[in-house]
Amino acid sequence: MQNSESALVVPSQDLEELIEKTRKFMRGATSPATIRAYQSDFADFVRFCREHNLASLPASPTTVALYTSARSSALANATITRRLTEITRAHQAFGSKDSPASSHHFIVGETLKGTRRTIGTAQHGKDALLTSDIRKMIEHCPSGLRGLRDRALMLVGFAGAFRRFELAALEFGDLKFTAGGLIIDLRRSKTDQEAKGREVGIPFGTDELTCTVRSLKTWLQRGRIDCGPVFRSVGKSGRLSQFPLAPDSGAWIIR
Repeated sequence: MQNSESALVVPSQDLEELIEKTRKFMRGATSPATIRAYQSDFADFVRFCREHNLASLPASPTTVALYTSARSSALANATITRRLTEITRAHQAFGSKDSPASSHHFIVGETLKGTRRTIGTAQHGKDALLTSDIRKMIEHCPSGLRGLRDRALMLVGFAGAFRRFELAALEFGDLKFTAGGLIIDLRRSKTDQEAKGREVGIPFGTDELTCTVRSLKTWLQRGRIDCGPVFRSVGKSGRLSQFPLAPDSGAWIIR
């Protein structure tokens, strides 16, 4: 006679490894910077609701519309749209079938239309550095190994138009010095989410002070870097770390 009780199915070790691998891929679908931005977005919405004694989870479309109006004077429309997306994600995780941040709610949709028509939708990026700015920054670099690193970091970033996390992720193996200058194999960038990679060519400069290729070569030689991360932290004693420089540190150096 067949046992009526259902047998418990214990996953094999291969299946458990496959499950964990799938989880990693799902976590990797969104960059760490985007995850931090999402968390910050919803935290700001919760803070607004607490300040005005409103429910944040679940929230009402009216609350979302009020939040949109409150932030419209300080945030770009793209940022507001991203925050509404995160409010939707939070409600989905909470189990709500209908997001209060959806534009199909009349009050939310009309508020968004009004802010876009009144404020506009143009993106305003940060002012770009000019060659004269870079020259002034280089002249104020400290002496020693740290100054060589800072100069190379700024020049590579300027010449290749790299983001700070791209600079932090550069490895010695990504560099190829040629008779004409330097080729950098950028394995991944913000606009290359599928990690196809691209090559960036940087020629020799006419001025030795601002020549990216010479500055980078000097930094690598003086730091005795022939493998691993290109840009690293330098201790007070001048000792070079084996770990890559944090992206935020690169921004701090430039500031």
